[in-house]
Amino acid sequence: GLLSRLQTSAPTVRTLSSSKSFSQSIPSCLWKLGRLNHVAIAVPDLEKAQSLYKDVLGAQVSETVALPEHGVYTVFVELGNTKLELLHPLGEKSPIASFLQKNKTGGMHHICIEVDDIKAAMTELKKKKIRVLSEEPKIGAHGKPVIFLHPKDCHGVLVELEQA
Repeated sequence: GLLSRLQTSAPTVRTLSSSKSFSQSIPSCLWKLGRLNHVAIAVPDLEKAQSLYKDVLGAQVSETVALPEHGVYTVFVELGNTKLELLHPLGEKSPIASFLQKNKTGGMHHICIEVDDIKAAMTELKKKKIRVLSEEPKIGAHGKPVIFLHPKDCHGVLVELEQA
């Protein structure tokens, strides 16, 4: 009857078997990688970008905040499980100005991942030959210490680590 047809048509679930579990293959660290905090997008027109996310897509969008020590204006777009950070140049020496010279319409600039111990992360990553773009953490847009990792050491992605 129906029960035997349901039993025979049920999909087979396969499991991966190996001598080591996935978690055993990850080396232990003195620090832990946390959640994705945000994806940063460089934009040539901050007002248009804010309007897209707020008025067209209906997202909650923060006010514009100037971060002179980083050479950027930032706006955060809340997504529930993470955020988008809209970046616009503040001054001619802004790293976002040079990014936009190469990418006229803007684009993804970096990802930000939280860590539980930024100093330990810096020390260990340097030992593993990952270049950190500053000698000391700077205070980021959320008022917490941040560092950036060189994109050439991170498969072409500029990675920001933020103290959780």
